[in-house]
Amino acid sequence: MAPHNRSCLYKVFVPSYTSRVLVEVLRCHGAEGCPLWLRVRAKAPPLHNSTALDCREHDPCQLALDLPFWQHWYYVLVEKHPGVPGTISFQVTVQLTDCSQPSLARPPFLPSSASMNMPHSFGSAGGMALGDSPPPTSPNSTKYPVPITSPASERCWPIRPTLRNELDTFSVHFYIFFGPNVSVPPDRPAVFVINLLPVLDSGGVLNLELRLNVSSLCGENVTVFGCLNHEVPLTSSANTSVTCETESLAGFLLSVNATASLSRLRIPYPQTGSWYLSLRSLCATDHGFEPCTNVTAEVYLRTYLSPCINDCGIYGQCKLLRTNNYLYAACECKAGWNGWGCTDNSEAFSYGFQLLSTLLLCLSNVMFVPPVAIAVRSHYLLEAAVYIFTMFFSTFYHACDQPGIVVFCIMEYDVLQFCDFLGSLMSVWVTVIAMARLQPVVKQVLYLLGAMLLSMALQMDRHGLWNLLGPSLFALGIMAVAWTARTIRRRHCYPPTWKRWVFYLCPGALIAAAAVLLYAFVETEENYFYIHSIWHLLIAGSVGFLLPPRAKPSRRLGPLPRRKGCGYQLCVNEQEELGLVDPAVASINSICTS
Repeated sequence: MAPHNRSCLYKVFVPSYTSRVLVEVLRCHGAEGCPLWLRVRAKAPPLHNSTALDCREHDPCQLALDLPFWQHWYYVLVEKHPGVPGTISFQVTVQLTDCSQPSLARPPFLPSSASMNMPHSFGSAGGMALGDSPPPTSPNSTKYPVPITSPASERCWPIRPTLRNELDTFSVHFYIFFGPNVSVPPDRPAVFVINLLPVLDSGGVLNLELRLNVSSLCGENVTVFGCLNHEVPLTSSANTSVTCETESLAGFLLSVNATASLSRLRIPYPQTGSWYLSLRSLCATDHGFEPCTNVTAEVYLRTYLSPCINDCGIYGQCKLLRTNNYLYAACECKAGWNGWGCTDNSEAFSYGFQLLSTLLLCLSNVMFVPPVAIAVRSHYLLEAAVYIFTMFFSTFYHACDQPGIVVFCIMEYDVLQFCDFLGSLMSVWVTVIAMARLQPVVKQVLYLLGAMLLSMALQMDRHGLWNLLGPSLFALGIMAVAWTARTIRRRHCYPPTWKRWVFYLCPGALIAAAAVLLYAFVETEENYFYIHSIWHLLIAGSVGFLLPPRAKPSRRLGPLPRRKGCGYQLCVNEQEELGLVDPAVASINSICTS
């Protein structure tokens, strides 16, 4: 390490079935006491607050990592103490121990220019000097600064693979060879591996279920512990602790016994890669848990991927979402329920509140009864039919749209929603067109054209604000043109009476405007129940004010005169009817004028 350098960075790849990584700094020359810091970290270069080893205080300077991450790079950082002048030469070795054969250690890796583990500058550019002779093997009596949680002589146990069966998006079942019942012997753990594919399996929920066969315990107080760890199994058979954590490893713990024979674990959005499940059986004694003797526990193991937890229950809906080309599943909870699977009822609505909200939304449509009566009395039968259609489908749509358990659906939800939205828009459309007092043919054409265009708009976007404002503004434009033309032709303001303006048009317009403002700017998911009920009342009330009175016939036109003209009527011969005359030679004997 040159004088102007402060550190050197190396990396080494740790393959599978590695139980220990031993990093050692040897042959340190150039300064008194080897003033170097040794840091090791997985997956990324070490930080300044990472665990460090001072080579001046430890001889030999070596750092041991038990249960390292498999199939990952480990980074080794050698730093110089501040204020140390001159060039320091040293040698770094990395020794990997194969857990399947503890007596066989892989040859130490020498970070030279000919190997893959090239030195990199960390903080400043520079090179390094290597020793000429190979490093000695580390003695067995060395005291490592990092505690070793498992004995060095422990060997790897066989890892049983799982079969993958894809059913649907984020729906995968993992099957065990000769399963799903597995035996957990008393002297060694049973290890299984679950491989999750990148991208495809990270958007769902990893489910794990353990069920203990109590009859296999033979009356012993046996507890089966399961540790689910990512990238490396926790296979310590000598350690009788009930945790699934080490200094660099954290996992999920499951346990089943004769009292609680079922245990479930759910991991939303799991990290992809290899997950290892280690099952071991321990017997409970007065001194804690100890290895069992001659008791082989049998458990039922089930592992699968699902889009959502329990399909979000009755208070939620499982949906597939996409964000930045990333597909994942999530629960959309209703009625105040929260949580991954909509099971958190801390803010849930009570049954009384759900019933009240349903009644408000449904019974508020009764306000359409007065507009229907007014339309029938004024001979607006087509408009009355539209109001009845709206009242019917709005009532049953809101009865089916409730998020809780107070739900009643007479047909499919999508059909009810479409009919409700179409009826609401058609009610506004036919009311404004009726106020324009157009010719009957023109009015019928606009009614039919409006129904077709509104159906198309609702298929494009049912919740768009312009689906309501667009037809309303267009109908108001038609009404304004018709009223303006009638005012110019009569040379008098239309409608002509001030009572019509003061008692009907102005109140109806204010009520309709208030309804639109509530719908557009005030209504939210929290206040939907009562704001939308008020919307029903205001819209139906405005229709009762705005619907024009019955058209009066013109006094200048009298009754139509009876149509006169010439015509002929063939009278049937009575003799022919009686069969007295041959029809072939029968002649018409009478001609009558109508």
